[in-house]
Amino acid sequence: MRHLAADVLVIGAGAAGMYAAIAAAGQGAQVLLAERSLIGRGGATVMAQMTVAAAVGEAAPDHWQHHLADTLAAGRFLCDEALARLLCEEGVEVIKQIDAWKVGWARTPDGRMAQVHAPGHDRPRCVYVDFLATGTAVSRTLRTQLNRQGAVRRVGDLVVTDLVRRGGAVVGAVAWHLASGDVVTIAAKSTVIATGGLTRLYRRNSASANMGGDGYALALRAGAPLIDMEFVQFFPIGHLAPRLVGMDPIMWDPFRYKLGGRLLNRDGEELTQRYGVAEDGRYVATRDVATYAIAKEVEAGRGSPAGGAYLSFEHVPEARLREAFGPVIDRLAANGIDLTRMPVEVAPIAHYHMGGIRADAAMATAIPGLFAAGEAVGGANGANRLSGNAITEALAFGRRAGLSAAAHAARSREVDWSREAAADAVALLRDSAPARDRPNVAAMLAMLQDVMQDEVGPFRTQAKLASALARIAALRRDLGDRPFGSGGAYDAERLDWLDLRCMLAVAEVVARTALARTESRGAHQREDFPAMRPDWAVNQVVTLRDGAVALARESVRAASLQAVAV
Repeated sequence: MRHLAADVLVIGAGAAGMYAAIAAAGQGAQVLLAERSLIGRGGATVMAQMTVAAAVGEAAPDHWQHHLADTLAAGRFLCDEALARLLCEEGVEVIKQIDAWKVGWARTPDGRMAQVHAPGHDRPRCVYVDFLATGTAVSRTLRTQLNRQGAVRRVGDLVVTDLVRRGGAVVGAVAWHLASGDVVTIAAKSTVIATGGLTRLYRRNSASANMGGDGYALALRAGAPLIDMEFVQFFPIGHLAPRLVGMDPIMWDPFRYKLGGRLLNRDGEELTQRYGVAEDGRYVATRDVATYAIAKEVEAGRGSPAGGAYLSFEHVPEARLREAFGPVIDRLAANGIDLTRMPVEVAPIAHYHMGGIRADAAMATAIPGLFAAGEAVGGANGANRLSGNAITEALAFGRRAGLSAAAHAARSREVDWSREAAADAVALLRDSAPARDRPNVAAMLAMLQDVMQDEVGPFRTQAKLASALARIAALRRDLGDRPFGSGGAYDAERLDWLDLRCMLAVAEVVARTALARTESRGAHQREDFPAMRPDWAVNQVVTLRDGAVALARESVRAASLQAVAV
């Protein structure tokens, strides 16, 4: 068994985790950055293709308070205003900071940052590097800064399985090293969870295979509350047909940003106008509205042959397509797609999670020593995330978490670590269920994804949610409490067991909170309760009590206009 120690442990090395590590190291902390895949190449940021919202005011006069107003409106009155303010106000600072780090934001001919007008915003506010490579550029820039930080130790192939508590505080973690099969214990004065969201729970998703909600499960088992877990955002125009090889299923968003694009039903009608938003070839419908419109058109028998909607650029001249997207047009042609002659079929795909670990404006959780960052944090986006806020949130929350974790570590003389506190988590990784008792865990994982897609998807009912909870409980019984596999190097069976352990716990929370919220709001749509109800303008907070999920309703946190202190 290996033992490591650091002032600050950061779990997850996407944009939020990398920025947290950079910020903590900049305060003099010794940082351990742990990632289950490759540093800076896992998670969602590196896959992001589109735009980043920040009120830098270079395309039109702007202020972070205008951005905040749009964020609160998109969140349907459920945003934690202190977190939303942090996202919008410090979002301007981090966008300018990584501009200074040479991320390469697109520029206008006069040298200003180029900005586009995204759905839900009141003005052009979203910057980008390239409409198909913004996330790649952000990740590369943060990796470069990491390389300049001698105080950050980076460890890949490290799957954190449990947090360790002692004296009521988190004092580190236990992990499994994929490449060797070793059990690893980590002592830390501060721990930051930056593991992203949970969209891997769904059969159709746009996320990395890492996004199974493990950070939520870690926090919940350690005693930290979760918030707004029922709100899963579905990206409405995920690619459906024809077959697309080697390209991202959410690639059509930048096309709509730049060229418009008509969202049509089977009969060639612009479909969002039936649901209160007339686009007329523009891109103005928010994601929850567009998802609803596509699903309802399919339900009414007006969907495309593969069960979605048509997205058409046939009205756009080929020269303009090539000017906007160049070699991408040739890659599409290699897939048999000629946008000047044919529409593509699109349908909703799980894309982002508004809920997560409850944290304050310092990114501190209810458990001393435990912080959160990025999509792992719940509350800032309320019931629906505003387009472009995801990377901004990762950067702003990552920086704040790193600063706060470093400050907490500086106040702590030493880590209150002991082997005894980690004993149960270590014993779990050294255990193994008998081979004869093991079901096919990969098949169970696929079954869970089917359950979530079909019964806890964008449109929910009491019957579907009750069925999902019963099926999730059955899967948990089949999984048992002893890991599968031998625990050797790159043991895929054990990795699937550890992933499914987290995924089932988080899936139950999503289904239970969705069942309890008897209204429709933002990304949570109940077909049996179609109206938004004033008495449900509250957050649902989840904790574990004696191993069982407990729900509570709490008033939405309002922000003051005073500066938020670190």
